[in-house]
Amino acid sequence: MKLPTFLIIGVQKAGTTSIYNYLKQHPQIYMSPVKETNFLEKNWEELETKRKAKIDTFEKYCQLFEGVTDEIAIGEASPNYLFHYESSSERIKRYVPNAKLIAVLRNPVDRAYSDYLMHIRDAIDKGRRNSLSDQIKYRADKSFILLKGFYCQHLQHFYKEFDREQLQVYLYDDLSKDPVQFMRTMYQFVGVDDTFSPDVSKKAQVAQVPKNTAVNQMLRQENPLRTIVRAGLRVILPLEMRQTIRSRLIQMNSQDKKAAPLSPEERQQLIELYREDILKLQDLIQRDLSSWLK
Repeated sequence: MKLPTFLIIGVQKAGTTSIYNYLKQHPQIYMSPVKETNFLEKNWEELETKRKAKIDTFEKYCQLFEGVTDEIAIGEASPNYLFHYESSSERIKRYVPNAKLIAVLRNPVDRAYSDYLMHIRDAIDKGRRNSLSDQIKYRADKSFILLKGFYCQHLQHFYKEFDREQLQVYLYDDLSKDPVQFMRTMYQFVGVDDTFSPDVSKKAQVAQVPKNTAVNQMLRQENPLRTIVRAGLRVILPLEMRQTIRSRLIQMNSQDKKAAPLSPEERQQLIELYREDILKLQDLIQRDLSSWLK
């Protein structure tokens, strides 16, 4: 039975999709065909919900790695493992205790902004206060967008539960500066040929925001109008063509994230929110993070 020899445990909005694709390019690495399996995140077997995780049993998890042949390293990327550190560390120790752990950290201010834009793009939590300022003021202790940026406690727990040599921390800043060298250090860590140069010309998930929020919600969320239109089109168009039309309409209604910039006031609010954690984090990982406080 083949199981992961390494896991990308965090964090969301820190280039993990691009890294996943660069890892897949390496001939000595097998990556789970499903990114973000989330199997090791929680005890899915004990949860009784209407929308259970797709990979909700150990049997399904093992099936993801049945395609392994002669690859040296086997991996999967579920960047919420770090956030759900208590439950995920317990399950990692249960199922893949010797797996190498990779955490990619991004300036929490920029990470929160990127996550916020994703919520706008995907029409998530439309009924809640949307601005980051409001979230900092009213929901700082409840907003996942904000809470995911407090890395220090999460990492401390992993350092406590696993050998320090088993966990490697990388910075998104380094990925942005020199992606090839960044990936070579990661290749070395997971135990494959580190002279391999991935094609890093294509970046995944370029941030965009909708031009018209109402149109975006209509296209992305279930609603009476969308149900009626879908029912009518189902009679004359195949599923693939309907999905293509919807994707093109979403793209036509999209624009660069620069259209919704992070204001200087919001940036300063976020810096102050994360300041103490950043100072603790740089001591923990022995990296200068002063640029995150500017």
